Amino acid sequence: MFDNMKIDAVITMEYENSKDADISLKSLDIDNKGYIESKKEYNIIHFSLKENSLRTFLSTADDLIFSEILVEKVIESASSE
Repeated sequence: MFDNMKIDAVITMEYENSKDADISLKSLDIDNKGYIESKKEYNIIHFSLKENSLRTFLSTADDLIFSEILVEKVIESASSE
């Protein structure tokens, strides 16, 4: 039934400024290489996910979002010092 399923999605994250987007992109790029393509446009990053399995897609998206939340906390912490 779902043997030929292909899932394509773009997750877009917008930051307050280009510097924060750079920090996030550099931090996330380490884990994402080979799994997620990313493109930065000033303060916005577009993450492109392509998977053949819903389970893998959801796992990859979950990992990306969880990692971004951690990066966001680091950025906030550094900004408040």
